[in-house]
Amino acid sequence: MKKKVLYHGTKEMFMDKVTLGNTGITVCRNGFGALPIQRISKEDAAYIVRLAYKGGVSFFDTARAYSDSEEKLGYAFEGIPRNSYYLATKTAAENGDDLRNDLETSLSLLKTDYVDIYQFHNPSFCPKRGDGSGLYEAMEEAKREGKVRHIGITAHRLGVAREAIESGLYETLQFPFSYISGEKEMELVEMCRERGMGFIAMKGLAGGLLNNSKASYAFMSQFDSVLPIWGVQREKEMLEWLSYSENPPVMDEELKAIIEKDRKELRGEFCRGCGYCMPCPMGIQISECARMIQMIRRAPSSFQLGKEGQEMMAAIQNCVKCGKCMDKCPYSLPIPTLLEKNLKDYQDILSGRINVSVTEDVRN
Repeated sequence: MKKKVLYHGTKEMFMDKVTLGNTGITVCRNGFGALPIQRISKEDAAYIVRLAYKGGVSFFDTARAYSDSEEKLGYAFEGIPRNSYYLATKTAAENGDDLRNDLETSLSLLKTDYVDIYQFHNPSFCPKRGDGSGLYEAMEEAKREGKVRHIGITAHRLGVAREAIESGLYETLQFPFSYISGEKEMELVEMCRERGMGFIAMKGLAGGLLNNSKASYAFMSQFDSVLPIWGVQREKEMLEWLSYSENPPVMDEELKAIIEKDRKELRGEFCRGCGYCMPCPMGIQISECARMIQMIRRAPSSFQLGKEGQEMMAAIQNCVKCGKCMDKCPYSLPIPTLLEKNLKDYQDILSGRINVSVTEDVRN
């Protein structure tokens, strides 16, 4: 829905908005995913964050596990009224004491007295009162103290997500969601909507496999209860998303055709690049190697076929099929098989048996 909103006391803008369930948090449909700002300098990160803020973005998502992301957000928001933006962060703590410590660290780095949404970060189970972990009790204590406004959970496992929704204990769910998502993910969105629970969509571009931002935004706009958070680290990317806030793209026949084509190509067993399988005891960069087939065709770069890329892919031959990666994969993917398939395809490309377009010819 397109409504008139006064942002930050500076200018009036017509922007596409979404409300996160019963939290009362209403923001423009562009949420800021702060994982990628780990990869850029403090000043560059501050520039991108402030550009987003000035453009109407007011929801920023980070995590204790995202190295210096929280610190960079805290720096970027110095001098900006705290009530003009929302902060969501996460903890991967496994007990109440560690959760409290994580929260205090996050508050210090973010330079704030509270976070708007505090989320359990992809737990292997759904934390509940009385489960013995002390996690949910610590979360409730933090909320009573005013350090946490709303309790959320992030998940990659459908079972954990469904249990969290059905428990009635959570105000938001963050889950991978894009236009190649299947019926089960669609069901999660509807379950959240029916229960007044906010749905935060991570991996809206399927971990980089989708390269049409207009189609992605148009798809998300069909769900009035879904807030996508886009991972951004470049000015060009941020300006592109901001343009859609003011002039939301319409789901026309052209975009439908793009979406249908991508669905046919990508649905099924493919790596989303979440990284939860890592580290590999044999040093294999699984989250990069297991999806090279898709990335080299959909988001090609000179690195992929260069010396470093070749060394990275060659490490697949060191796989001993120990199964540790599969135990940790939230999508239950047959990772050793995927690695072998990707290596064979990669070798065929290097040999010239398969032709793909890259940004420059770096084959040896």
